[in-house]
Amino acid sequence: MRLTTRTNLAMRTLMFCAVNPERIVRKHEIAEACNASENHLAQVVNTLAQRGFIETQRGRAGGLRLARPMAEIGVGEVLRTFEATLPFAECFDLETNTCPLHEACMFRTALLEALEAFYASMDRRTLADLVEDNGALEHILRLPSAAPVPLCGTRARGGCAPEAAAAL
Repeated sequence: MRLTTRTNLAMRTLMFCAVNPERIVRKHEIAEACNASENHLAQVVNTLAQRGFIETQRGRAGGLRLARPMAEIGVGEVLRTFEATLPFAECFDLETNTCPLHEACMFRTALLEALEAFYASMDRRTLADLVEDNGALEHILRLPSAAPVPLCGTRARGGCAPEAAAAL
């Protein structure tokens, strides 16, 4: 199984916004931090906004931010937003299917079960599960104007031990 670039970029965008909750972030900041094309990012941002994951603001001080708390953004919901319209295999699209095994194939049934298990697993995770207490992610995605986070922890866990903080 492989996620599309759009889905991957959507998750990166949401994580970037979650790590920088105190400000409106700009597309170019996300593109730079996430190694993405601004044009491709614009399409993803549009879909995220239409589905209520983010809010956008136009103009000179414009940008984007999460539209709801990160604990209320389900990973499975995001993945379905970007992946559900794409058939996983040829036989999943009854209009374009040309597989001669379709009516007798048990592989399709096995794939459906696997996909259901995958989405069930992703449904148990939220954006908060991916971001909270993830000092390494915050170190990569936190904008310079925001308060720095030590690599060995986050503010929620009290950061580094005093001897580790001194080494930073």
